[in-house]
Amino acid sequence: MIPFSILDLSPIAAGKTAADALHSSLNLAQHAERWGYHRYWLAEHHNMPGIASAATAVVIGYVAGGTNTIRVGSGGVMLPNHSPYIIAEQFGTLATLYPDRIDLGLGRAPGTDQLTARALRRDPSSAESFPHDVLELQAYLEPAAEGQRIQAVPGVGTRVPLWLLGSSLFSAQLAAQFGLPFAFAAHFAPDDLMQALALYRAHFKPSRQLAKPYAMVVVSVFAADTDAEARRQFTSVQQSFINLRRGNPGQVPAPIDDISSYGSASERALINHALAYAVVGSPSTVEQGLRKVIADTQADELMIAGHFYDETARLRSFELVAEILVSGDASDLA
Repeated sequence: MIPFSILDLSPIAAGKTAADALHSSLNLAQHAERWGYHRYWLAEHHNMPGIASAATAVVIGYVAGGTNTIRVGSGGVMLPNHSPYIIAEQFGTLATLYPDRIDLGLGRAPGTDQLTARALRRDPSSAESFPHDVLELQAYLEPAAEGQRIQAVPGVGTRVPLWLLGSSLFSAQLAAQFGLPFAFAAHFAPDDLMQALALYRAHFKPSRQLAKPYAMVVVSVFAADTDAEARRQFTSVQQSFINLRRGNPGQVPAPIDDISSYGSASERALINHALAYAVVGSPSTVEQGLRKVIADTQADELMIAGHFYDETARLRSFELVAEILVSGDASDLA
């Protein structure tokens, strides 16, 4: 059985608060730990009324402090928004407090719109230095060299595991060049998935951190006791994507009975394409879908996203996926 993990954006449901969302994230992480999930990652997004995980390192600390064994990390930190030195200090502190449990997934997108990127003091050309910034960050987390005058304290010597995240061929090639594990964001950008995985595996160079390629694929899963109920819960994320494409992001909307009543046919076609790797349905439907994803991608690990409106439905979905993983019928999900 390959490991299964969770990607959480701390969704803020319509009518709820960021505090509600963050408490729900910890609640889900605690359940996920009991259910056998391997990692629990949180994502950096800014100026998004429906996402509460903007201060990603802070939320990671909150979740790690409320759990005991599950790995907790970023999926990811958008490195061009930050100084590599600051991230080394933040994640070095987390690794010092929660040894052998912290992951540092890195992306190069802004995680927001251009206006907010300026508010972050992000240089428009900062993504161009991403490869150098990754190496600089990695160096701060290594044991100090003799005479090294700038050290991340805490951070130096912690060797927090780095991951490269992306939805493009660039990230796959860079992860291969640096010998780092690679996570592909198929939950919203499916187009380059197979080519990115092929490039990553073909060009991988072993490193101190990793001897052979390790690829994780991120997909959305909406599981419920029936196909109909799963499809209904899925309409929340479909509406959210349409709203985002319209330039009107908001809190996560309540599910509706018929998504065809929301948005134009062209909008729904775009969203259906973006969500092509979503697995939606009853336990048997989800098991079949996950088997296909694993067979097609030969992923070493799957990370499950689920941007739900209803917390009870979200917990039930991740519980059902866990039951699939431990059932005898799913023991060959590898």
